[in-house]
Amino acid sequence: MIYTVTCNPSLDYRMELEQLRIGKTNRARRTGVLAGGKGLNVSAVLHELGQDNTALGFVAGFVGDEIRLCMERQGCRCAFVQLTEGCSRINVKLQGGETTTELNAPGPEITVDARQSLEQQLDALQDGDVLVLAGSVPDSMGQTVYSDWLAKMEKKKILSVVDAFGEQLIHTLAHHPFLIKPNHHELGALFGVSVTTREQAAVYGRKLLEQGAQNVLVSMSGKGAVLCAADGNVYYQAPAKGTVVHAVGAGDSMIAGFLTGWLETKTYQSALHLGAAAGAATAFSSSLGKGTEIRAIAKTLEFSEIIE
Repeated sequence: MIYTVTCNPSLDYRMELEQLRIGKTNRARRTGVLAGGKGLNVSAVLHELGQDNTALGFVAGFVGDEIRLCMERQGCRCAFVQLTEGCSRINVKLQGGETTTELNAPGPEITVDARQSLEQQLDALQDGDVLVLAGSVPDSMGQTVYSDWLAKMEKKKILSVVDAFGEQLIHTLAHHPFLIKPNHHELGALFGVSVTTREQAAVYGRKLLEQGAQNVLVSMSGKGAVLCAADGNVYYQAPAKGTVVHAVGAGDSMIAGFLTGWLETKTYQSALHLGAAAGAATAFSSSLGKGTEIRAIAKTLEFSEIIE
């Protein structure tokens, strides 16, 4: 079973504008409301690709109720911990022209009891399960929570995936996650550099391998993706051709596609190929990519290649 954890889920209110004009009245052409949060996005796309999974995390208040309903409408299985106080957050995504502006709210405080309830769910994971830890963590949980959870699972044969930022990510490397997925901006920020080419992505991705990650998947927007893999190779996937509608959730979709490709074939090239197709399907649509769209793009996409 695949489990995703989203500690700080949201409702994403998406507005498409002709052009975002700061300080002016803006009228949206289209709007939509979706359950948001990196882990929830991964769960939704995994479901589209036929991968059975369960979404874990915390929800609170009437927004939390709507998050649960949104996921269930998509056919996703949820086992959220219900907080007794506070309210889950609402984020606003403004698509103006070719750029997206995100207004992200803080989440509710996570109590000790709530955290323990989630940890009891994680304790029940079995050998062979997959665990995806994705997204931001409320300040009340600290910057080592992902690392703490992976440490408790080291004796189990769990395939772990971490999509986090800064110190939250770095702390997990000692526990050798199967996959981490920084984008090129996040990768550069970890080392205080600017990463703009696939060669640079390979150099700094390998540094994260040296620090403990098994595989490092670097998404590079319109420049494709680079995978520094556990087999010693560096793979490059050229980008799909299409018009970007919005990029929100594309990286999460890439994780879902990569995991699906890996579970189906156990080959890095196939995993990277399907991951890129899933990311593109989301980027080219107004919502998360559908399974049929992902498979169709995969058929047209150049197969990934070894570059080092």
